[in-house]
Amino acid sequence: MAEQPSDVDWECDEILDPQAEPMSRGNLAELKKETANQLYKNKRYKDALAVYNEIIELCPDAPAYYGNRAACYMMLDKYHDALADAKKCIAIDPKFIKAYTRVVKCSLIVGDIVGAKTALNKLQELDSNNSRIQPEQKHLEHLEKFLREADVAYAKKDFRKVVYCMDRCCDVSTACPAFKLRKAKCLVFLKRFQEAQEIANDILHIDKQNVDAIYVRGMCLYYEDNVDRAFVHFQQVLRLAPDHSKALDIYKRAKSLKQKKEEGNAAFKMEKYQEAFDLYTEALTIDPQNTVANAKLHFNKALIYAKLRKFRESMEECTAALKLDEGYQKALLKRAACYMELEEYEEAVRDYEQAWKVDKSRDNKRLLLEAKFALKKSKRKDYYKILGIDKNASTDDIKKAYRKRAMVHHPDRHANASDGEKKEQEKKFKEVGEAYGILSDPKKRTRYDNGHDLEDMDRGHEMDPNAIFQTFFGHHGGGYQFQAGGLPNGFTFQFG
Repeated sequence: MAEQPSDVDWECDEILDPQAEPMSRGNLAELKKETANQLYKNKRYKDALAVYNEIIELCPDAPAYYGNRAACYMMLDKYHDALADAKKCIAIDPKFIKAYTRVVKCSLIVGDIVGAKTALNKLQELDSNNSRIQPEQKHLEHLEKFLREADVAYAKKDFRKVVYCMDRCCDVSTACPAFKLRKAKCLVFLKRFQEAQEIANDILHIDKQNVDAIYVRGMCLYYEDNVDRAFVHFQQVLRLAPDHSKALDIYKRAKSLKQKKEEGNAAFKMEKYQEAFDLYTEALTIDPQNTVANAKLHFNKALIYAKLRKFRESMEECTAALKLDEGYQKALLKRAACYMELEEYEEAVRDYEQAWKVDKSRDNKRLLLEAKFALKKSKRKDYYKILGIDKNASTDDIKKAYRKRAMVHHPDRHANASDGEKKEQEKKFKEVGEAYGILSDPKKRTRYDNGHDLEDMDRGHEMDPNAIFQTFFGHHGGGYQFQAGGLPNGFTFQFG
């Protein structure tokens, strides 16, 4: 889009200053013009600019000099200055064709669609065959097309599409801060905060009081839940532009969100859990787009549920937090802890493994190993459940439970059952024997309870359930008898 050295005007009418001696200023200006033009040809644009400034001081009413300086400004990427000079040129000479081409070009580069269209229409009136008209018209149509698409996409909250459209606009309007900042605002909503801040910083490097750039930086801080620093930026925007409605709106939302969260935290510390829960829930309605802050609010609600031992609800709040912020380690670890409480060990292992991948700390490793150990234990047979007793059962409780279960599931009690039922009762009878064999032995029971030597213990369970049955009931007298005809030698058992 930049002008080429050949675009300067190499000739200029002599200008007479009535207050000077005849031809003195004009001649001096012409001599300097030759120097400036030669510097321009040699691409020494800064040096050329300095000389053009001197020339315009000598002849402030010569349009060609403004035109040449505009071309120099363009080569230095100072398009706003170039546009001002081109417009000054037209103001002095409304029929200066080359000045219109520069106005069109600079207007497109700085994103002034209306200015470009106006100048292009005037150029067509003055010189309909101008070779610059068609390519600049295509650039103008390109901008208008993607600006329309961006408006539609923004209304649908399709921020990725807006970013794409602004990139296409910036292909033409390379020096348009408005398009860049519109892109930056959408990058904020896409959580691409670093990219957005870089755009804002680049613009502020050139224009320290660009309110929209300051606003974008404030947005980044706010949506990263750095509310206090965000306040400083929004306040600065409102000092520079009191009618900046978007800054005022987000400033009010930030204040409200901070207040509700702090009130909830205070209630939580005082163990007023229902009040804290209600305040956090209310805070979640203030700004649905602030996903980082809202993730923390969901996590705070999860802490309340955990305090009340409502682990399923706590886990669900952690999941809600992670949907908003997938890298939220605290929520991930709390959800894993809830899974542990709910004895859903596979899910707990999954979460602890994910946490370990991100942060290979000693604590995370310990939690992962504990979850894996609990999962391994959970896959064993639950001997307490098989005997129908709790984990604090006494030796007598274990014996009584075995008597009851053994009699219920002994195969001879189900001699007339279907084949499927017989197999099921035989399986249960065997499990009852295994359970009694482990839980009746204090050492084996301790190892079982502690989860140690699981594989060795499982291999040791290959025992004859009938032998256990004989051993257990063979020492009891009294009670009633039944014929266990299916056992070797027609053995008869007595039950006490």
